[in-house]
Amino acid sequence: MRAVQMVLVLATAALLAGCPKKVEVQPDAGATTQPTTSGTTTSGVSTGSTQASSEMAAEQAALKELEGLGLIIYFDYDKAEIKSEYVSVIAANAKFLNGNVNRKIRLEGHTDERGSREYNIGLGERRAQQVRRALMLQGVTEAQVTTVSYGEERPAAPGSDEEAYGKNRRAEMSYSK
Repeated sequence: MRAVQMVLVLATAALLAGCPKKVEVQPDAGATTQPTTSGTTTSGVSTGSTQASSEMAAEQAALKELEGLGLIIYFDYDKAEIKSEYVSVIAANAKFLNGNVNRKIRLEGHTDERGSREYNIGLGERRAQQVRRALMLQGVTEAQVTTVSYGEERPAAPGSDEEAYGKNRRAEMSYSK
């Protein structure tokens, strides 16, 4: 089962790497043109700050896209294996991190309330580590990833039914600089 998951992760990564999006460059609305001595025009845009602003805007847009895709991986009861439905989520986050090496991601492992406190801390850690391994297999550096386990201490949904349990068995991803 684990080998199948790794093959899926690697196949998704290869697919995403082989299909880059075409980036269209739009002219800056604040650009001014000045005539040259030959009658042609040149742009008077300062590329330093405009480029930095453009990169920040692109990074923010990419983060919004990731939020839409999801920053949470849900797990089955008493399991730490990543479900195939989350392979694309991990691949998208890896792509973002590979393109933004100054960004760091924190992986938080969580469990439902069943089991002892110690067992749940360990299970939450295994879940966070599994997501970490999947990201690193796709080129994310070790320095970009930190993990922490909260076990059952920070439930996403209150209650003691299967619906609440399902929402609490998760690994959450959060970004920082």
